[in-house]
Amino acid sequence: MAREEAIISERIKMISSTGANVILTTRGVDDLASKILVEAGIMGVRRVEISDMRHIAEATGGQMILTLADLEGNESFDAALLGEAELVAQERVASNELIVIRGPKMAKSSSIILRGANEVMLEEMDRSVHDSLMAVKRVLESREVVPGGGAVETAVAMHLDTFAEALGTREQLAIAEFASAMLVIPKILAVNAAKDATDLVAKLCTLHVAAQKNPEKIEYSRYGLELFEGTVQDNVTAGVLEPTLSKLKAIKFATEAAISILRIDDLIRLNPEPEPEGHDGHGH
Repeated sequence: MAREEAIISERIKMISSTGANVILTTRGVDDLASKILVEAGIMGVRRVEISDMRHIAEATGGQMILTLADLEGNESFDAALLGEAELVAQERVASNELIVIRGPKMAKSSSIILRGANEVMLEEMDRSVHDSLMAVKRVLESREVVPGGGAVETAVAMHLDTFAEALGTREQLAIAEFASAMLVIPKILAVNAAKDATDLVAKLCTLHVAAQKNPEKIEYSRYGLELFEGTVQDNVTAGVLEPTLSKLKAIKFATEAAISILRIDDLIRLNPEPEPEGHDGHGH
């Protein structure tokens, strides 16, 4: 027991001698180690998620280590492994105690703390925040945005309708059906908002046809749905935008899925085996 205490004490002193005042571990910290850490003036944070450890290491410039053993078979700890931050403190948020790291050395990182009445609400909030962050990520990647609220789908549908009318072959039917399928998006948006989908989509179509046929009305190409009041509006001015990359991929993948289904010529179905006579479904 004395030797065990001595080994733990030596390791903590080895780390503290490099100037470390906070130690984070993915495992537990027993009472003996806690006592030595307190005496050394070091904050010990236990059972940290491995994903959080990676983020902290990246933000502070520190390095995660699995062992203190070196190549010579001894134990050592290099000060170069330490990360830096302006403040590491324990703060209370509602009824929870959180370890807060402020001013990390390497990266400007932020944490979003969600609070809600129950787990279901928190999960929904988490999904919403995640979707928002991914939308921002896509915009930063492509550096392009398009008006939202069904504006793009309506513009494509109207363009394809005009193109289909110029054809004199059976392809006209396929293009017209594709155009009709594009209008499903604004229709669903309106239905989900409990608005008159038929009326709103008709207004959108009229505006986008005018924008495509009359250069003086090109601003109508930016019009999409406004579902709070149940009207149409200039969504670029209103700030209702979508990442161009996401829009292109959605249309592309949906088209490829439809093509794959159309390429299926035969359907093979295995009929269920007939049940033996006298079988009543209860094993009798």
